[in-house]
Amino acid sequence: MTAIPIDSAVIEAARLAGSGVVKRTPITESAALSERYGGNVVFKAENLQRTGSFKIRGAMSKLASLGDSVKNGVVAGSAGNHAQAIAFAARHHNVPCEIFVPAGASLSKMEAVRSYGAILSEGGDTLSDAVAAAQRHADATGMNFCHPYDDPVVVAGQATLGLELLEDISDLSLVIIPLGGGGLTGGVAMALKTFNPKIRVIGVQVRACAPYAGSPPPDGPIVTLADGIAVKMPGAFTRPLIERYVNEIVVVEEDLVADAMVLLMDRGKLYVEGGGAVGVSALMSGQVKPAQTGTTCVVLSGGNVDLGILPGLIRRNETKVGRRLILFVRISDRPGGLARLLTLFAETGANLVEVEHVREGVSLHVRETGVQAVLEVRGRDHADEVLAAVRNAGYEADEVEAG
Repeated sequence: MTAIPIDSAVIEAARLAGSGVVKRTPITESAALSERYGGNVVFKAENLQRTGSFKIRGAMSKLASLGDSVKNGVVAGSAGNHAQAIAFAARHHNVPCEIFVPAGASLSKMEAVRSYGAILSEGGDTLSDAVAAAQRHADATGMNFCHPYDDPVVVAGQATLGLELLEDISDLSLVIIPLGGGGLTGGVAMALKTFNPKIRVIGVQVRACAPYAGSPPPDGPIVTLADGIAVKMPGAFTRPLIERYVNEIVVVEEDLVADAMVLLMDRGKLYVEGGGAVGVSALMSGQVKPAQTGTTCVVLSGGNVDLGILPGLIRRNETKVGRRLILFVRISDRPGGLARLLTLFAETGANLVEVEHVREGVSLHVRETGVQAVLEVRGRDHADEVLAAVRNAGYEADEVEAG
């Protein structure tokens, strides 16, 4: 399959296919990123899109293109966002839908797929396995196979986002886009460059899976916060689009994905999944600088986050910025020993979050016990004051690095 440019008429047809379903998501200013990194930085908030990601654009385009054969139903392989979009589009068209998902797919995304009436089946360890399983099922049943990215009709749907950027940002200079299979990045880049070749487009991949950046695909399941863009194999249709229209590809580390998700929640009040936040990670890494003139737009491609990961993200951030202090303290193993230590914490203004006795694997006196305490503090200076007060009170205390 070769990358034949999709003209404006095809993209407009995709836009019409999504009419009444696909939202025109807002462009929101980011004062925090503009002040921190310079330039004028805005977000394209596709995390607020219907089904929680840009994927509904391609899904509606695909089902509209099927004509009467859509009545045979649709089948897809997906890690989550494409699955939700196809399931929603199938419900909209009142046709059957079956989805094959890789092991470890997002729980929240899978629950959403079920809520739209689709039938879910496990399709192997990886996204590639799930896509292959869906293709086999389509061949066996006569259902319509819907590839998550390597399909010109799907790419045309994703390209409608590029039209909105051109229409809503008069001085658009740079666009930073999460890069997975290449449907979104290739489609948007093509739309932008067709109308204004001077607009720069940067695709962002995560270190755990960065085939467009030349990294060999890992074996087995990919463990990353950015699971939505963890695509091992570039598409036969999308790869030429990326090579032709994307100016640069950068790779970000996993820790920066977590940092970006928290920054977007804390400063932007935006709930964005790991794969959708990597554009912000790219700015935080210093690999990408905002445009000196004109507007830089960071596409936030999705907001389907499992609630279960949020406590870990918040704890990690609180520790990193100095608002959590973890102490290991040796105390007397006698009545009142722990109470005296906790009173001391209270006197220093530290808030106790968690405490546990630690007796195994630690060298202790026979009448001594270890205590590990997690404390909420006001910052690094306060943490140092708490530790000093504990030691000055005669305790042997050590700060524990968060693991």
